[in-house]
Amino acid sequence: MRRRSLLALALLGGTAPLWAAQDPVESVMWSFFHKRLLEGQPFVYDEKVVLEAPPFAEDARQVPIQVDARAYSGQVVKIMAWAELNPIPQIFTFVPGERVAPMLAIRIRIEQATPIRAAVLTRDGLWHIGSTRIDAAGGGCTAPSVVRAEAGWEDRLGQVHGARFAHGDASRLRLRVDHPMDNGLTGGIPEFFINQAELRDAQGNPLATLELFPAVSENPTISLEVQGEIEARLWLRDNNGNEFEAAF
Repeated sequence: MRRRSLLALALLGGTAPLWAAQDPVESVMWSFFHKRLLEGQPFVYDEKVVLEAPPFAEDARQVPIQVDARAYSGQVVKIMAWAELNPIPQIFTFVPGERVAPMLAIRIRIEQATPIRAAVLTRDGLWHIGSTRIDAAGGGCTAPSVVRAEAGWEDRLGQVHGARFAHGDASRLRLRVDHPMDNGLTGGIPEFFINQAELRDAQGNPLATLELFPAVSENPTISLEVQGEIEARLWLRDNNGNEFEAAF
């Protein structure tokens, strides 16, 4: 009932948000994930949540996506993303602080053509759903590890490569972390992946937190936007308890 009322108000208002009444990607899995991940809470399909991805995955092991919810800056509680037809659907849960924009770019694996969702929870308790679909030849989640085939990968584990670039009144952090991100689906290799990340200021206070899942690609790449010129440090931990840090 609440969702219908919100849609009616949007249609009557002079500055209506770009909400859609019907699922833009017509997925049969939406009801399942709405209950499982969003606990059946109120939602709208919302074009102001911009979810960018290639229409076809040339390499299903490394598929770039970007979630941009800056239209709701100052209102975002958290952002979740998932690939509905992946064997491990969840990609990330992102909690941006006041100094970090509600925008995140990352690379993922996909096993087959699939709808991709980004769900943005705003302070009024409403989930705003951005949607797209990626076609693929498939196999990205079950393909053999490229990282593990490289000599000396263990010595590079956890190394962070990246930089910070000025972007108007803000700055962009772009980084890559050396890690196999094993998802437990190939060659009898158990899950071994970075599952926690936190962007901190110079005093160690959290600026943003990020929970990652095995759908994220090997040697994960992450891009964030930070307001102002504050010092930022990235802390990461994998599911084996290894911790890594880098300053930007």
